[in-house]
Amino acid sequence: MIVSVLPNFLIPKVHIQSPIAKKVAKKRKEIIVENLKVEGVADKGFAIGRYDNRVVFVRGAVPGDVVDVSVYRKRKDYMEGFVTKLHTPSPDRVDAFCSHFGVCGGCKWQHLDYQAQLRHKWLEVKNALVRIGKLDIPEIPPVLPAAKTKYYRNKLEFTISNKKWLTKEEIDAGIEPESFNAVGFHRPRAFDKIVDIQHCYLQGDPSNEVRNEVRKFGLENNYTFFDIKKQEGFLRQMFVRTASTGEVMIIIGFFYEDIEKQNALLDHLRERFPEITSLMYVVNTKKNNTIFDQDVKCHSGQDFIYEELGHVGFRVGPKSFFQTNTEQALELYKIIADFADLKGTENVYDLYTGIGSIACFVANKCKHITGIEEVDAAIEDARQNATLNKLTNTSFYAGLVRKILDDSFAEKHGKPDLVITDPPRGGMHAKVVNILLELAAPRIIYVSCNPATQARDLNLMKDMYKVDKIQPVDMFPHTHHIENVILLSKKIMMND
Repeated sequence: MIVSVLPNFLIPKVHIQSPIAKKVAKKRKEIIVENLKVEGVADKGFAIGRYDNRVVFVRGAVPGDVVDVSVYRKRKDYMEGFVTKLHTPSPDRVDAFCSHFGVCGGCKWQHLDYQAQLRHKWLEVKNALVRIGKLDIPEIPPVLPAAKTKYYRNKLEFTISNKKWLTKEEIDAGIEPESFNAVGFHRPRAFDKIVDIQHCYLQGDPSNEVRNEVRKFGLENNYTFFDIKKQEGFLRQMFVRTASTGEVMIIIGFFYEDIEKQNALLDHLRERFPEITSLMYVVNTKKNNTIFDQDVKCHSGQDFIYEELGHVGFRVGPKSFFQTNTEQALELYKIIADFADLKGTENVYDLYTGIGSIACFVANKCKHITGIEEVDAAIEDARQNATLNKLTNTSFYAGLVRKILDDSFAEKHGKPDLVITDPPRGGMHAKVVNILLELAAPRIIYVSCNPATQARDLNLMKDMYKVDKIQPVDMFPHTHHIENVILLSKKIMMND
């Protein structure tokens, strides 16, 4: 069977806006790999096969497909390309449910059956620990699946732009791309182009309604949408945060101050969506969209939303880091608490504590817990959250873990019986690994959103620590991302 009708995003050579297409067009001779058997998955939505002693990274395929691939990048050890013809579909291939699939760059595994996604994520964890970490590991249990595979995120950021990404159909209709405004997500590999999102399946109500209303109000009132190249335009970005408690935070980003226009839009949103409990705004005149160094002001309601995870509650502000999948975060924290097996007498360190969510979750089970986090604002949130939960056995410090966690810190706070570490995707700094080896805590729980860097760090610790338990957790369905929790225990050394 030959299936040649594919989504437009799989054939970027006919898409005049695509950077990939431009690269392909410059080549004198197009390279086609025919009848490639796709074997696995990789980062950023790629599937992988092998041809001519090279790994072939393929866009638009899933493991089990047999496809023809147009190559747009060829190197000594690998090639990259996109599907031009699907000869035999994988039994794990399914229809994507979102009309924006493959264009906006999100949810890149929608066309892969969810159970197959979990199998590939499990394999990613195993390969990282064995091949990168070179670790002796116990049997890895199946990935804990997400109960919800749609509308599971509690935070989304949308860009407001006058550079709408056009589909092939729109181009064929003769629509000028510079004339259209958009509210949505960046198109991959096109920093100045925005996919105009009509309905996103990542976040529940009222996210879609609010975003579409902001676009509508801006168009009807002739508000200018931001031009990132020219650095001009009034409407720039918006954030939507929702909580399981029903509270909703909306942040509108403007490029310059215009109080009359700002209030007109914000007042409209307040009246149109009474469920918004925190309506905020920021005037960001910088060249980038980050707001962590900006003054976010409250227009109406409160300047935070209240979230609950099991027995603990949290104030989540406009700049707070909080797990973006609330329901699955609760399951993740239950696993951490189970691995910790605290008896009430332990001294615990929580590294990369963020707003203290893990620390607050397990604090009632230990003698004392001390959190360290680089971001000052997050530590302020952590202290507020400890107070909110009436916790008196927590301490929080702001600064780089590698600089704060030293001998004097351990002398002041006591050596830890347990260390919980949840670093960013880059993993722990080598100095932090060395400090942990010097502290020699009896047990360490390593929580990671990147099995590769987790395995790298554990390889440096394998002479002192052994892996006792492993539990992968799927926090982000339809993506390649996977969270992994590992319990380490200190090996019995000759001089112990």
